[in-house]
Amino acid sequence: MSYHPAIQKVIRFIENNLETEMNGELLAMEAGFSFFHFHRIFRHETGMTIAEYIRMRRLARAAVTILSTDERILDIALRFGFESQEAFSRAFKKVYNLPPGRYRKLMGRITDKEEEFMTQLQNKESNSIKGWFLSGSHPSCYEMGIDRQVVHQGTGSGYLRSVTVDSHEQFATMMQMFKAGYYLGKRIRLSAFVKTREVDEGYTGLWMRVDTAAGDILQFDNMSNRQLKGTLDWNHYSIVLDVPPQSAAISFGVLLAGRGQVWVDRFSFEEVPETVPSTNLEISGELLDEPTNLSFEEV
Repeated sequence: MSYHPAIQKVIRFIENNLETEMNGELLAMEAGFSFFHFHRIFRHETGMTIAEYIRMRRLARAAVTILSTDERILDIALRFGFESQEAFSRAFKKVYNLPPGRYRKLMGRITDKEEEFMTQLQNKESNSIKGWFLSGSHPSCYEMGIDRQVVHQGTGSGYLRSVTVDSHEQFATMMQMFKAGYYLGKRIRLSAFVKTREVDEGYTGLWMRVDTAAGDILQFDNMSNRQLKGTLDWNHYSIVLDVPPQSAAISFGVLLAGRGQVWVDRFSFEEVPETVPSTNLEISGELLDEPTNLSFEEV
């Protein structure tokens, strides 16, 4: 059984209610599970407890508010569910290594208030992210980079956006490749948080591929059967594939076909049991001993 739809439903609910009171019991009810069962599911799927996730998202939204407005720190703290400015400051400093007021002063340059500095920063980081490279059918028509304002957690997220795209058939991907050795013989899940904007003609999604040393595809999923379109807030998505013993390389990333923009954050890999359904899209039938149905009479 896949619990992912329930997790995504609750994350959407959290995103829409970050400034209102929430608790685990309410969210479990939203998902249709008991609190004990859903708490265990949520932690297994996201790597965080429900309370940790809500606090992390509230702090990330508060950090953006601190940089993009002149609102008082106390008012921001109360807006995002903290009982006092002191409690908010302690939690904020633990994540961002600075108290909120100091963060505003030091990081305030990285906002649209100083457009020239932001342009320089984006130019420096655009299409150059440690460990990642840009590929696809028309990579020159796209841009990847680090966004310091639209974040899921921490101080940045990766983005891929169209620049000179004129067809939904054009696509690019922000990707990585690594050796399969550690995961040989295992079923693995790739997960990430994704946000989209104006992906109207094409689509976007995570992807992962498992290859042999000769480059033959063993397992593949690009979310083409569950495409992300339009403008969507942050949510959690995953791909589950087997890594056969003959595997040599694993490639993964996020793709964008056509116009729009996609943000990604907090990629993770984990081994999962075979009870977790594979999302493999490649159909690999059994090799027959002889040809069959040559006159097309069988159905």
